Amino acid sequence: MKFERGISIDGMYFDIPMVSLKRTADFLDKYAERTEDGILNREMIGVYYNYTLTVGSSSAFGDTDYDAFWNKMTEPVPFHNVSIPTASGSYDFVAYVSSVSDEYEKILEGRAIFKSFTCKFTAREPARRA
Repeated sequence: MKFERGISIDGMYFDIPMVSLKRTADFLDKYAERTEDGILNREMIGVYYNYTLTVGSSSAFGDTDYDAFWNKMTEPVPFHNVSIPTASGSYDFVAYVSSVSDEYEKILEGRAIFKSFTCKFTAREPARRA
């Protein structure tokens, strides 16, 4: 699948105006312990690629309904299959959504426009193992 914008969650494509897709590489240890002389001994599990997605105004969504997107991102399930755009195509991983937030931009008669949607994806397993 070639992305021009948007994201795929559990096989559902959301045509969303991505403002930012921030990636972090978190290094997790099975154990890390310092000896009395200050030397660190550690056994790494691996490096986890985690993402923070920021989306623009709900009024700029393509064919995607904002409420459907919100409902998917706040779905009470342990994990999601996530596919995000990259320079070379897409990156697919399994993650849980650790937080979701948005902000009202305008409240109109019969509908609302939201801005500043942000969610954090935390990877289930390392992208790179030690």
